[in-house]
Amino acid sequence: MTLTKKNIESLLVLCQDGNRMAQLEVYNRYQKAMFNTALRIVKDTAEAEDIMQESFITAFNKLDTFKGTASFGSWLKRIVINNSIVQYRKSQRFVHVSEETIKEESEMDFENANEDYSAVRSQQVMQCMDGLHENYKNILSLHFIEGYDYEEICEIMEISYANCRTLISRAKESLRKKLVVA
Repeated sequence: MTLTKKNIESLLVLCQDGNRMAQLEVYNRYQKAMFNTALRIVKDTAEAEDIMQESFITAFNKLDTFKGTASFGSWLKRIVINNSIVQYRKSQRFVHVSEETIKEESEMDFENANEDYSAVRSQQVMQCMDGLHENYKNILSLHFIEGYDYEEICEIMEISYANCRTLISRAKESLRKKLVVA
């Protein structure tokens, strides 16, 4: 067992006892990664910050349910992703995109024309992913960006393994079609 793993385990024991300094140390270690995870899903910094903080509160309150079969970081990330997906679905009910917003985004693309090709290509892929159906976008983000395997995605999205494989396959195909058009 590595020193870091022992260290986090001892911090988690202190967190269960309500030690605020230990909770702050755990928060400081994981907050940046959890914020980025939430931000990729909800696309709003204020919402991502709220989700991250609520997820830490949930994790500290439910620390007794952490079995240690996965790393603490992946357990916490799963909480963040679940909270982010719930918030994203709530906010999707009221999304309205004006024509001005679309024009501003297309103008920004021309301004960034001097960037290297790989950065432009990855930006194009991310923009095409944003245009995908919500389930497709979420499953591709979990698989390619977050690095979850099929079994973990099945747990997070509460779907069967076969459904997960089908969704990923269809999402990839939909993304390919959007990339060809773009």
